[in-house]
Amino acid sequence: MFASSLLARFMHNPTKKHIGTAKRVLRYIQGTLDFRIEFVKAKTTTLIGYCDSDWAGSEDDMRSTSGYALTLESGMFSWASIKQNTMALSTLEAEYVSAAEATSQAKWRRFVLEDFGEEQVEGTPILGDNTSAIAMAKNPVLHQKTRHISRKFIREAIQAKEIELVYGKTED
Repeated sequence: MFASSLLARFMHNPTKKHIGTAKRVLRYIQGTLDFRIEFVKAKTTTLIGYCDSDWAGSEDDMRSTSGYALTLESGMFSWASIKQNTMALSTLEAEYVSAAEATSQAKWRRFVLEDFGEEQVEGTPILGDNTSAIAMAKNPVLHQKTRHISRKFIREAIQAKEIELVYGKTED
């Protein structure tokens, strides 16, 4: 998914390298058509989120890319890789924007699951690999370096016990 998202940035003026890369992605997709996501019925249905970002990963405009994934028991339920609209001034900010996107999606998916009778009793854990972003979401103190970042959205979701930001190693 990330490869197609990255390639889409060059569709208005592709080079031979972009065309070659697109063909390689298509060959990969053709070779993985039999792959599938399988959901196995469990006693409880637990939604778990993951988020990450790269800081200033786009060489064109120095914007970061956010990624999130939500799993439901044994299978991937929702995912995205999105170029951030704003230019992050730090790794902390890029990771926080990614966590906010994951929080937004988790809140919506919780609502959908509730409609299907699968109410989430606990806050949805969202694993991220940036301890500073997690601490900022939990700490109501405004710091000089982060005063421009809107922090209320995630903090309110944590206080409402809709989500829980948890540290998870990048390798996991």
